[in-house]
Amino acid sequence: MSPRQPADPLPADFEPMEARAVERLPEGEGWQFEPKWDGFRCLALRDGERVELRARSGKPLARYFPEMVAALHALPLTRFVLDGELAVPDGDSLSFDALQARLHPAASRIRRLSVETPSRLVLFDCLSVEGAWVADAPLEARRDRLELLFARFGDAPLLRLTPMTRDRAEAESWLAHLGAALDGVVAKRLDAPYQPGERAMLKVKNLRTADCVVGGFRYGTKSRVVGSLLLGLYDAEGRLDHVGFTSAIPAAERSALTRRLEALVEPPGFTGDAPGGPSRWSNARSAEWQPLRPELVAEVRYDHATGGRFRHGTTFLRWRPDKPPARCTKDQLQAEARPAVMMGAR
Repeated sequence: MSPRQPADPLPADFEPMEARAVERLPEGEGWQFEPKWDGFRCLALRDGERVELRARSGKPLARYFPEMVAALHALPLTRFVLDGELAVPDGDSLSFDALQARLHPAASRIRRLSVETPSRLVLFDCLSVEGAWVADAPLEARRDRLELLFARFGDAPLLRLTPMTRDRAEAESWLAHLGAALDGVVAKRLDAPYQPGERAMLKVKNLRTADCVVGGFRYGTKSRVVGSLLLGLYDAEGRLDHVGFTSAIPAAERSALTRRLEALVEPPGFTGDAPGGPSRWSNARSAEWQPLRPELVAEVRYDHATGGRFRHGTTFLRWRPDKPPARCTKDQLQAEARPAVMMGAR
Protein backbone atom coordinates (compact mmCIF):
# COMPACT_ATOMS: atom_id res chain seq x y z
CA MET A 1 0.00 0.00 0.00
CA SER A 2 1.31 3.41 -0.93
CA PRO A 3 2.08 5.60 2.12
CA ARG A 4 0.04 8.35 0.47
CA GLN A 5 -3.09 6.25 0.10
CA PRO A 6 -5.96 8.02 1.89
CA ALA A 7 -8.01 6.18 4.46
CA ASP A 8 -11.18 7.22 2.63
CA PRO A 9 -11.43 6.30 -1.08
CA LEU A 10 -11.66 10.03 -1.82
CA PRO A 11 -11.37 12.51 1.08
CA ALA A 12 -13.74 15.47 1.07
CA ASP A 13 -10.86 17.92 0.59
CA PHE A 14 -9.34 16.04 -2.37
CA GLU A 15 -8.76 18.34 -5.36
CA PRO A 16 -8.31 17.12 -8.94
CA MET A 17 -5.08 17.79 -10.78
CA GLU A 18 -5.30 20.98 -12.85
CA ALA A 19 -3.76 22.31 -16.06
CA ARG A 20 -1.81 25.49 -16.75
CA ALA A 21 -2.55 27.39 -19.96
CA VAL A 22 0.31 27.68 -22.46
CA GLU A 23 0.54 28.98 -26.01
CA ARG A 24 2.02 25.87 -27.66
CA LEU A 25 2.20 22.16 -27.05
CA PRO A 26 5.48 21.11 -25.41
CA GLU A 27 8.20 19.57 -27.55
CA GLY A 28 10.47 16.65 -26.80
CA GLU A 29 9.89 13.13 -25.55
CA GLY A 30 7.89 11.93 -22.58
CA TRP A 31 4.53 13.63 -23.19
CA GLN A 32 1.03 12.24 -23.58
CA PHE A 33 -1.57 14.38 -25.35
CA GLU A 34 -5.32 14.14 -24.86
CA PRO A 35 -8.37 16.09 -26.06
CA LYS A 36 -9.64 18.75 -23.69
CA TRP A 37 -13.38 18.18 -23.49
CA ASP A 38 -15.98 20.92 -23.08
CA GLY A 39 -17.93 19.67 -20.08
CA PHE A 40 -17.92 19.39 -16.29
CA ARG A 41 -14.79 17.97 -14.67
CA CYS A 42 -15.87 14.99 -12.59
CA LEU A 43 -14.26 12.63 -10.11
CA ALA A 44 -16.24 9.38 -10.14
CA LEU A 45 -16.08 7.12 -7.11
CA ARG A 46 -17.56 3.77 -6.26
CA ASP A 47 -17.03 2.10 -2.91
CA GLY A 48 -19.35 -0.89 -2.75
CA GLU A 49 -22.91 0.45 -2.87
CA ARG A 50 -21.73 4.05 -2.51
CA VAL A 51 -21.39 6.03 -5.76
CA GLU A 52 -20.28 9.66 -5.93
CA LEU A 53 -19.83 12.20 -8.70
CA ARG A 54 -17.78 15.16 -7.54
CA ALA A 55 -17.24 18.45 -9.37
CA ARG A 56 -13.91 20.26 -9.57
CA SER A 57 -15.15 22.52 -6.75
CA GLY A 58 -15.84 19.49 -4.55
CA LYS A 59 -19.62 19.87 -4.83
CA PRO A 60 -21.65 16.68 -5.40
CA LEU A 61 -23.10 16.12 -8.87
CA ALA A 62 -24.80 12.75 -8.40
CA ARG A 63 -28.23 14.30 -7.81
CA TYR A 64 -28.16 15.94 -11.23
CA PHE A 65 -26.95 12.91 -13.21
CA PRO A 66 -28.88 9.90 -11.89
CA GLU A 67 -28.33 7.99 -15.13
CA MET A 68 -24.55 8.18 -14.58
CA VAL A 69 -24.90 7.02 -10.98
CA ALA A 70 -26.88 4.04 -12.26
CA ALA A 71 -24.30 3.36 -14.97
CA LEU A 72 -21.45 3.30 -12.44
CA HIS A 73 -23.48 1.18 -10.04
CA ALA A 74 -24.05 -1.38 -12.79
CA LEU A 75 -20.33 -1.91 -13.47
CA PRO A 76 -18.77 -5.25 -12.51
CA LEU A 77 -16.10 -3.53 -10.38
CA THR A 78 -17.21 -2.23 -7.00
CA ARG A 79 -14.24 -0.08 -5.90
CA PHE A 80 -12.57 2.60 -7.99
CA VAL A 81 -11.83 6.32 -8.25
CA LEU A 82 -11.67 7.75 -11.77
CA ASP A 83 -11.11 11.21 -13.22
CA GLY A 84 -13.03 12.38 -16.25
CA GLU A 85 -15.38 14.87 -17.89
CA LEU A 86 -19.17 14.84 -17.95
CA ALA A 87 -20.63 15.90 -21.30
CA VAL A 88 -24.03 15.80 -22.98
CA PRO A 89 -24.16 14.79 -26.66
CA ASP A 90 -26.54 16.59 -29.01
CA GLY A 91 -26.62 14.47 -32.13
CA ASP A 92 -23.02 14.35 -33.29
CA SER A 93 -22.10 17.44 -31.30
CA LEU A 94 -21.87 18.37 -27.61
CA SER A 95 -24.25 20.79 -25.91
CA PHE A 96 -22.96 22.82 -22.99
CA ASP A 97 -26.43 24.38 -22.67
CA ALA A 98 -27.94 20.92 -22.24
CA LEU A 99 -25.25 20.10 -19.69
CA GLN A 100 -25.96 23.25 -17.68
CA ALA A 101 -29.69 22.57 -17.86
CA ARG A 102 -29.10 19.45 -15.79
CA LEU A 103 -28.20 21.59 -12.75
CA HIS A 104 -31.83 22.19 -11.87
CA PRO A 105 -33.53 22.19 -8.45
CA ALA A 106 -36.60 20.22 -9.59
CA ALA A 107 -36.15 16.46 -9.23
CA SER A 108 -38.90 15.81 -11.81
CA ARG A 109 -37.07 17.85 -14.43
CA ILE A 110 -33.76 16.13 -13.64
CA ARG A 111 -35.41 12.72 -14.11
CA ARG A 112 -36.90 13.79 -17.44
CA LEU A 113 -33.64 15.26 -18.74
CA SER A 114 -31.68 12.20 -17.64
CA VAL A 115 -33.76 10.26 -20.16
CA GLU A 116 -34.01 12.92 -22.88
CA THR A 117 -30.38 14.11 -22.73
CA PRO A 118 -28.33 11.38 -21.02
CA SER A 119 -24.77 12.34 -20.19
CA ARG A 120 -21.49 10.64 -21.04
CA LEU A 121 -18.48 10.33 -18.76
CA VAL A 122 -15.24 10.57 -20.73
CA LEU A 123 -12.54 8.92 -18.60
CA PHE A 124 -8.92 10.06 -18.70
CA ASP A 125 -7.27 9.01 -15.44
CA CYS A 126 -7.34 6.33 -12.80
CA LEU A 127 -6.62 7.02 -9.11
CA SER A 128 -7.76 3.86 -7.37
CA VAL A 129 -8.67 0.36 -8.57
CA GLU A 130 -10.22 -2.33 -6.36
CA GLY A 131 -8.96 -0.59 -3.24
CA ALA A 132 -5.39 -0.06 -4.52
CA TRP A 133 -4.33 3.58 -4.67
CA VAL A 134 -2.52 3.99 -8.01
CA ALA A 135 -2.40 7.80 -8.20
CA ASP A 136 1.28 7.79 -7.18
CA ALA A 137 2.23 5.68 -10.18
CA PRO A 138 3.51 7.36 -13.36
CA LEU A 139 0.88 8.40 -15.89
CA GLU A 140 2.11 5.73 -18.31
CA ALA A 141 1.24 3.01 -15.80
CA ARG A 142 -2.05 4.67 -14.83
CA ARG A 143 -3.13 4.80 -18.47
CA ASP A 144 -2.42 1.08 -18.82
CA ARG A 145 -4.54 0.41 -15.72
CA LEU A 146 -7.32 2.63 -17.05
CA GLU A 147 -7.43 0.82 -20.39
CA LEU A 148 -7.58 -2.57 -18.67
CA LEU A 149 -10.27 -1.29 -16.33
CA PHE A 150 -12.30 0.12 -19.21
CA ALA A 151 -12.12 -3.22 -21.01
CA ARG A 152 -13.52 -4.93 -17.90
CA PHE A 153 -16.48 -2.55 -17.81
CA GLY A 154 -17.98 -4.37 -20.78
CA ASP A 155 -21.27 -2.94 -22.03
CA ALA A 156 -21.34 0.54 -20.48
CA PRO A 157 -22.79 2.87 -23.15
CA LEU A 158 -22.57 6.03 -21.02
CA LEU A 159 -18.81 5.69 -20.50
CA ARG A 160 -16.06 6.63 -22.93
CA LEU A 161 -12.28 6.29 -22.82
CA THR A 162 -10.60 9.47 -23.99
CA PRO A 163 -8.28 9.10 -26.99
CA MET A 164 -4.62 9.85 -26.43
CA THR A 165 -1.46 10.15 -28.49
CA ARG A 166 2.22 10.46 -27.67
CA ASP A 167 2.89 11.95 -31.10
CA ARG A 168 3.02 15.74 -30.92
CA ALA A 169 2.30 16.06 -34.65
CA GLU A 170 -0.95 14.16 -34.23
CA ALA A 171 -1.96 16.36 -31.30
CA GLU A 172 -1.23 19.44 -33.41
CA SER A 173 -3.49 18.04 -36.13
CA TRP A 174 -6.31 17.75 -33.58
CA LEU A 175 -6.03 21.46 -32.90
CA ALA A 176 -5.70 22.37 -36.56
CA HIS A 177 -8.46 20.24 -38.07
CA LEU A 178 -11.05 19.40 -35.44
CA GLY A 179 -11.98 22.99 -34.70
CA ALA A 180 -14.96 23.33 -32.38
CA ALA A 181 -15.00 19.58 -31.68
CA LEU A 182 -12.37 20.19 -29.01
CA ASP A 183 -11.90 22.66 -26.21
CA GLY A 184 -8.17 22.20 -26.76
CA VAL A 185 -5.43 19.68 -26.05
CA VAL A 186 -3.91 18.72 -22.69
CA ALA A 187 -0.29 17.60 -22.33
CA LYS A 188 0.77 15.34 -19.45
CA ARG A 189 4.17 13.99 -18.44
CA LEU A 190 4.34 10.23 -18.84
CA ASP A 191 6.61 9.85 -15.80
CA ALA A 192 4.57 12.07 -13.46
CA PRO A 193 2.25 10.91 -10.67
CA TYR A 194 -1.22 12.34 -10.19
CA GLN A 195 -0.71 15.62 -8.33
CA PRO A 196 -3.93 16.68 -6.57
CA GLY A 197 -4.64 20.40 -6.65
CA GLU A 198 -1.52 21.19 -8.67
CA ARG A 199 -1.41 22.75 -12.14
CA ALA A 200 0.85 19.96 -13.26
CA MET A 201 -0.60 19.52 -16.75
CA LEU A 202 -0.37 21.89 -19.70
CA LYS A 203 -3.30 22.95 -21.87
CA VAL A 204 -3.52 24.68 -25.21
CA LYS A 205 -6.99 26.10 -25.77
CA ASN A 206 -8.63 26.02 -29.16
CA LEU A 207 -9.26 29.73 -29.73
CA ARG A 208 -11.31 31.05 -32.61
CA THR A 209 -12.06 34.47 -34.10
CA ALA A 210 -15.22 36.24 -35.26
CA ASP A 211 -16.00 39.59 -36.86
CA CYS A 212 -18.71 41.34 -34.82
CA VAL A 213 -20.74 44.51 -35.11
CA VAL A 214 -20.36 46.86 -32.14
CA GLY A 215 -24.01 47.47 -31.31
CA GLY A 216 -23.43 49.31 -28.06
CA PHE A 217 -21.05 50.01 -25.22
CA ARG A 218 -20.93 50.45 -21.49
CA TYR A 219 -19.05 53.10 -19.59
CA GLY A 220 -16.59 51.90 -16.98
CA THR A 221 -17.64 51.77 -13.33
CA LYS A 222 -17.98 55.35 -12.00
CA SER A 223 -16.45 56.60 -15.25
CA ARG A 224 -17.40 58.34 -18.49
CA VAL A 225 -14.80 56.37 -20.41
CA VAL A 226 -15.73 53.21 -22.28
CA GLY A 227 -15.45 50.05 -20.21
CA SER A 228 -16.65 47.41 -22.65
CA LEU A 229 -17.94 46.98 -26.19
CA LEU A 230 -21.18 45.09 -26.74
CA LEU A 231 -20.93 42.74 -29.69
CA GLY A 232 -23.59 41.67 -32.14
CA LEU A 233 -24.10 39.22 -35.00
CA TYR A 234 -26.93 39.12 -37.51
CA ASP A 235 -29.28 36.15 -37.47
CA ALA A 236 -30.87 34.52 -40.50
CA GLU A 237 -33.72 37.09 -40.45
CA GLY A 238 -31.33 40.03 -40.47
CA ARG A 239 -31.76 40.97 -36.80
CA LEU A 240 -28.71 42.06 -34.85
CA ASP A 241 -28.45 39.92 -31.71
CA HIS A 242 -26.28 40.73 -28.73
CA VAL A 243 -23.79 37.85 -28.49
CA GLY A 244 -21.17 39.00 -26.00
CA PHE A 245 -18.69 41.67 -25.04
CA THR A 246 -15.06 42.61 -24.93
CA SER A 247 -13.37 44.75 -22.32
CA ALA A 248 -9.82 44.14 -23.53
CA ILE A 249 -9.31 47.73 -24.66
CA PRO A 250 -5.86 49.30 -24.12
CA ALA A 251 -6.08 52.05 -21.50
CA ALA A 252 -4.27 54.54 -23.75
CA GLU A 253 -6.98 54.17 -26.41
CA ARG A 254 -10.09 54.41 -24.25
CA SER A 255 -10.55 58.18 -24.26
CA ALA A 256 -10.33 58.52 -28.03
CA LEU A 257 -12.50 55.46 -28.52
CA THR A 258 -15.12 56.89 -26.16
CA ARG A 259 -15.41 60.03 -28.29
CA ARG A 260 -15.70 57.90 -31.42
CA LEU A 261 -18.43 55.77 -29.88
CA GLU A 262 -20.39 58.71 -28.47
CA ALA A 263 -20.62 60.15 -31.99
CA LEU A 264 -22.41 56.97 -33.09
CA VAL A 265 -24.96 56.77 -30.26
CA GLU A 266 -28.35 56.03 -31.78
CA PRO A 267 -31.14 53.63 -30.76
CA PRO A 268 -31.92 50.79 -30.96
CA GLY A 269 -28.41 49.36 -31.25
CA PHE A 270 -29.59 45.75 -31.30
CA THR A 271 -32.69 44.80 -33.29
CA GLY A 272 -32.91 41.24 -31.97
CA ASP A 273 -31.76 40.00 -28.57
CA ALA A 274 -30.47 43.01 -26.63
CA PRO A 275 -28.49 43.54 -23.41
CA GLY A 276 -30.71 43.73 -20.38
CA GLY A 277 -32.72 40.63 -21.27
CA PRO A 278 -32.05 37.18 -19.86
CA SER A 279 -28.42 36.36 -20.48
CA ARG A 280 -25.40 34.93 -18.78
CA TRP A 281 -24.12 38.48 -18.25
CA SER A 282 -27.22 39.95 -16.59
CA ASN A 283 -26.52 41.94 -13.45
CA ALA A 284 -27.56 45.18 -11.77
CA ARG A 285 -25.84 47.22 -14.49
CA SER A 286 -27.18 45.20 -17.44
CA ALA A 287 -29.53 48.01 -18.58
CA GLU A 288 -26.85 50.72 -18.45
CA TRP A 289 -25.61 50.63 -22.01
CA GLN A 290 -25.45 53.01 -24.94
CA PRO A 291 -26.90 51.87 -28.30
CA LEU A 292 -24.89 52.55 -31.46
CA ARG A 293 -25.50 52.75 -35.18
CA PRO A 294 -24.23 49.45 -36.59
CA GLU A 295 -21.14 50.82 -38.35
CA LEU A 296 -18.12 49.52 -36.45
CA VAL A 297 -16.82 45.99 -36.94
CA ALA A 298 -14.36 44.42 -34.50
CA GLU A 299 -12.51 41.14 -34.84
CA VAL A 300 -12.41 39.30 -31.51
CA ARG A 301 -10.96 36.05 -30.25
CA TYR A 302 -13.12 33.68 -28.22
CA ASP A 303 -12.95 30.22 -26.72
CA HIS A 304 -16.55 28.98 -26.62
CA ALA A 305 -19.84 29.79 -28.28
CA THR A 306 -22.95 28.31 -26.69
CA GLY A 307 -26.49 28.86 -27.92
CA GLY A 308 -25.28 31.42 -30.45
CA ARG A 309 -23.41 33.51 -27.85
CA PHE A 310 -19.89 33.79 -26.53
CA ARG A 311 -19.77 31.99 -23.22
CA HIS A 312 -16.98 34.17 -21.83
CA GLY A 313 -15.61 37.63 -22.50
CA THR A 314 -13.67 37.94 -25.74
CA THR A 315 -10.30 39.45 -26.63
CA PHE A 316 -10.30 42.44 -28.98
CA LEU A 317 -7.89 41.89 -31.87
CA ARG A 318 -8.43 44.71 -34.37
CA TRP A 319 -10.93 46.92 -36.14
CA ARG A 320 -12.23 45.69 -39.50
CA PRO A 321 -13.13 48.79 -41.60
CA ASP A 322 -12.99 46.54 -44.66
CA LYS A 323 -15.79 44.26 -43.42
CA PRO A 324 -19.42 45.29 -44.15
CA PRO A 325 -21.41 45.04 -40.92
CA ALA A 326 -24.21 43.13 -42.69
CA ARG A 327 -21.77 40.28 -43.34
CA CYS A 328 -21.13 39.73 -39.64
CA THR A 329 -23.48 36.81 -39.23
CA LYS A 330 -23.98 33.99 -36.74
CA ASP A 331 -22.78 31.34 -39.14
CA GLN A 332 -19.26 32.24 -37.97
CA LEU A 333 -20.10 30.41 -34.73
CA GLN A 334 -21.13 27.11 -36.29
CA ALA A 335 -19.20 24.08 -35.14
CA GLU A 336 -16.29 23.27 -37.41
CA ALA A 337 -16.25 19.55 -36.67
CA ARG A 338 -18.09 16.92 -34.71
CA PRO A 339 -16.96 15.69 -31.28
CA ALA A 340 -18.03 12.18 -32.27
CA VAL A 341 -14.89 12.11 -34.41
CA MET A 342 -12.82 12.09 -31.20
CA MET A 343 -15.20 10.58 -28.66
CA GLY A 344 -16.12 7.64 -30.87
CA ALA A 345 -18.54 4.86 -30.19
CA ARG A 346 -18.22 2.26 -27.45
